[in-house]
Formats: sequence, structure tokens, C-alpha cells
Amino acid sequence: MDPLSAGRTRATTAPVRGSGRPARLRFDGWIAGIGTTSGTRLVVGHWPGSPFGPFTDVMIEHPDGDRLLLAPTRRTAEFVAGTYTFDRVLIAPVRVEPGPVDWRIAAGPLDLHFTVGRRDALGHLLRAVPAPIAARPAWTAVTDPLARLLLGVRTRGTAGRGRREWYGVRDLHRLTTAAAVFEDRELGPLAPVAPVRFGFGSTPRTPCLVRVTTTVAVR
Repeated sequence: MDPLSAGRTRATTAPVRGSGRPARLRFDGWIAGIGTTSGTRLVVGHWPGSPFGPFTDVMIEHPDGDRLLLAPTRRTAEFVAGTYTFDRVLIAPVRVEPGPVDWRIAAGPLDLHFTVGRRDALGHLLRAVPAPIAARPAWTAVTDPLARLLLGVRTRGTAGRGRREWYGVRDLHRLTTAAAVFEDRELGPLAPVAPVRFGFGSTPRTPCLVRVTTTVAVR
């Protein structure tokens, strides 16, 4: 049975040549955390800059706890599933139309639209940090305790699969609306985001779009 089509995935990436020291891979883009009134939560990662080229993936956790990854290629699916934990993985085209206000995403059985509000006070504070500093893993020593206190999330840790991660958060916008259809079933309007169980961190309880540089250490 294909491990990327059913069951709990155990995907791996190629080892780093010539060294036992982990390589650090950087992903630059946006993460959207969305809750719905049906209880389904969605986390969209849109990565214009990554070691795999531009791609977008969607993590979904249903009310019954089932965790699904939607990824556009086997390579990206293996990497994401080797970093986080899912019950199912589906490789399917992921099309995204990002905009200043409106985002539209079509990924396999999912159609998603959400609107982005203005940058709030926290977003202005994050944006004030120079990007080269905000993107450094060492900066998370400052942001992690603040993120735990203010948002109930973490910016550094491990998803439990031996890969350490650092989230260099650089901007934040609240979401104002969302509409999602999964397998022809409407998931309901925007709602607070209940905790998700893909990795060490969740997303803020308030639905938001975060500008981020993510660093992942892999062997």
C-alpha cells in the first residue's frame, strides 16, 4: 500500500551528504490558520520561496480528529509528512490566487476562500523588526515566550519526528471572512481556531494570516 495514500505516513527526506550536522532548509511565505463553525480547521502554507520551488499545501483536521494533508507533488508531500503528523495524505493539484484582500485556494476536494483584514497592533510590531533579524532562528528565543503568552502558540520546537523548527514571524493580519467546501460539503463560516495536532505548535485562536520565514533542520 502506498504510504502517501492511506494510513499514518512515515515519509523521509534524503540525508545531508558528508556531515552528521543537520541541514537547515528555509521556507519563506505565508501561513493562514482558519476555524469553521463545523469544527473543521484548516492551515494553509503558501511558500513562494522554498528548497522545492514555489508550492502551497493545506493541512486539515476534522472534528473527529482525522488529519489530512493536501500537497501538490510527492516530493512536497513526503517532506511535509516527514515533519508533521497526519492520518492521511492526498497528492493533488493545489491552485492558489493570493491577493491583498481575497485569497482563493482549490486543492483536491477542497475549495477555500478567505478575506484578509488590516494589520493590527501586533502585526505592526512584528513588521517593525528588520526582516533579516526576524527570519533568524536565534530570534525565536525572544518571540517564543511572547507568542506563548499573547497567542498561545510557539515559534520554536519539534514536531516529534526529529526535525527542529523555527518560525520567524514577520507580519500578521486578522482574517475577516472564510468560506470552505470539502467534498461538496460546506464547512460553515469563519470561527475561532480550536487547537490542531499536526506538530508542536498550533495556530492562534483568532483566524489570521501570518508572514513567516520557517527554518527546518533535517539530517
